[in-house]
Amino acid sequence: MKPQYFIAILFATSLYWMYLLYAPFLMVITIAALLAISTSTIQDYFEQKFHSKLAAAFTSSLLLAALFFAPLGYFLGNLTIWLNHLQPDTLQRVELYINGFITNPPEYLLFLKSYLKEYLADININTITAYALSIAGKIGAFSAGFLKNAFLVVVFYFFALYNGETIVSFLKRAVQMSAEESTLLARELSAVMSVVFYSIITTAMFEGALFGIAVSFMGYNGLLFGIMYGFASLIPVVGGVLMWLPFMIYEFAIGNSGSAIFIALYSVIVISIAADTFVKPLIIKWINKKLLNDDDAKMNELVIFFAIIAGLTTFGFWGMILGPAITAFFLTILKLFEAQTRECEANNRKD
Repeated sequence: MKPQYFIAILFATSLYWMYLLYAPFLMVITIAALLAISTSTIQDYFEQKFHSKLAAAFTSSLLLAALFFAPLGYFLGNLTIWLNHLQPDTLQRVELYINGFITNPPEYLLFLKSYLKEYLADININTITAYALSIAGKIGAFSAGFLKNAFLVVVFYFFALYNGETIVSFLKRAVQMSAEESTLLARELSAVMSVVFYSIITTAMFEGALFGIAVSFMGYNGLLFGIMYGFASLIPVVGGVLMWLPFMIYEFAIGNSGSAIFIALYSVIVISIAADTFVKPLIIKWINKKLLNDDDAKMNELVIFFAIIAGLTTFGFWGMILGPAITAFFLTILKLFEAQTRECEANNRKD
């Protein structure tokens, strides 16, 4: 057996066992690596300021941890307090309103009366309480899993920042890519991921602020519900509905019809239609323009927008990072193929 074949077999065997060993962490490691790529400019800034790669990586990791843990910790703390102070009469009002709505719906919804009775006949204080507790349990389970994954992401993110240059240099030598090809791949991926990372944060904060300001005028904790809406806005299609629909039902239940109609119309028209559909692509376009000076490295903002939506739909929360990364990697490979095809055609003409 030739030595290179033996080495290839050893490499394949070791790769298989490495996969088995790190399979539970592949998603986390991938997310951490992509976040390190997208925030490379921040890392470079801290390195210049502190003159230490270790200090820069540690500071960047602290900022990422604060971004993950602070809003979620505030939300969980307030949710726990709210559940402990939940009054039975509040749920009774909601129950009475829903039953009254089923019995005497508005004239324009009379055709739904039979369906509403069939599907909502079993609604009572016990089912509402059980449903609320089940939602709280799901939120708690999701939060626990998210916190665990977020902690691992921050840990791997630190090592990716601290050892990133060494790893990238080794991979360049291992795959034997030309300097031009490796530079193009790194530039394209870094550019797109930077735009994605900053646009996601900006749009989530923007939509969360819009909702938080609205509910604060209604007497609610604008900061808490703004954070909740910011996270919910990352869920395609139904994200905003999960926030404003309970507000609308509750306001109707306590007799504030004007506030209920306002929060529904405001959320649909101002946030879902205006902000999410029209303003969000403009924010991506603006960040795309500000961060990237090289026109060749830019990706169309609508492509990035739909890549985020596709990623969230396919992979869940972390899909907002994976979707654009996969799309950018695919388009960059196509560019490499195009460049190689042109080079081959040029060589053929010379011959």
